[in-house]
Amino acid sequence: MAKSFSRPQRVGHELQKEIAIILQREIKDPRLGMVTVSSVELSRDLSYAKVFVTFLNDKEPDVVTQGLKVLNDATGYIRSLVGKAMQLRIIPELKFAYDQSLVEGMRMSNLVTEVINKDENRRNRD
Repeated sequence: MAKSFSRPQRVGHELQKEIAIILQREIKDPRLGMVTVSSVELSRDLSYAKVFVTFLNDKEPDVVTQGLKVLNDATGYIRSLVGKAMQLRIIPELKFAYDQSLVEGMRMSNLVTEVINKDENRRNRD
């Protein structure tokens, strides 16, 4: 039977959990606000990780840029805490990026709802 998940995927899920806990409990920077780790992409050799995050008040552009700056500045500290929490030979280098999929999904949902409402209004007029 074939493996359903590769090692980078399994380590990525565990890394996502650990980083979310670290951001919630350990990082006390007031500029950061509420951060959610949406996914982690790991390289095949587990040495690089791209961490996708979303912010609570992401409608303001300053929140996203400032939050990413804070996270990327705290990468060393977060990486050391991940090293203590996980038993890995190599702790991946972390790169934080903003996850736009949630915003795009909401935008697409609003467009579909708008088209459906227009179609119903047209039917009711006819």
